[in-house]
Amino acid sequence: MRALNIAATGMLAQQLNVDVISNNIANMNTTGFKKQRAEFQDLVYQNLERPGVASSAAGNIVPVGIQVGVGVKTGAVGRITEQGSMQRTDNPYDLAISGRGYFQVLLPSGETAYTRAGNFALDAGGQIVTNDGYTLEPAITIPQGARGVSIAQDGTVQAVLQGQTAAQTLGQIQLAAFVNPAGLEAQGDNLFLATTASGDPTVGAPGSEGVGSLTQGFLETSNVNAVEEISSLIVAQRAYEMNARVITAADDMLQATSQLR
Repeated sequence: MRALNIAATGMLAQQLNVDVISNNIANMNTTGFKKQRAEFQDLVYQNLERPGVASSAAGNIVPVGIQVGVGVKTGAVGRITEQGSMQRTDNPYDLAISGRGYFQVLLPSGETAYTRAGNFALDAGGQIVTNDGYTLEPAITIPQGARGVSIAQDGTVQAVLQGQTAAQTLGQIQLAAFVNPAGLEAQGDNLFLATTASGDPTVGAPGSEGVGSLTQGFLETSNVNAVEEISSLIVAQRAYEMNARVITAADDMLQATSQLR
């Protein structure tokens, strides 16, 4: 009986769907987090009678045929990259991106990772780093004793140094944009790596080439909508229950068949 296996694939698919939804809900307060969505496809079909074949020597054609599906599979778990809300922090090293860009971060392996989380800090050497101590690229160092650090929308970093009255430019933050940001490979810790699917990054100053602009003293919050996620969770739960009922019905039918005399 195909119904047992078909319903089992449906239960597995909805189980994965709930996993994705639960991850979204768990990261509701993660800075710069982008929610994911599970996408499904039907599995192959068994052709009991192929449409379009001749049904007689006179050349009659079967208009529809008999095709029986064997279930569902996960086609992809896509990432939705829409803009999150802005949350004010007044921390001079908190930065929010308005647009499609990503911050560039240098990993210990020498690779460049990308992130939307702009909650930066200074290390012992005065360099701007992530919470894990990874250096923002290009590297920008804030001298000891500098005051009035300001970061403009175009990424220009300025500060008033000791013994001076005029602000000095210390560097400019660069952002990277991708043709297909959904193709980035998530690494955890709010970091992504470029892949063949995402394409090579286009690096530029904030405000140029569509990479977006920066806002100092703000953070981009998660784009997870609690109401939408709970609604999706209820739908997934009901779909799981219906597939479970199909298995129960198939089992009852098999039991009835085994009791025939």
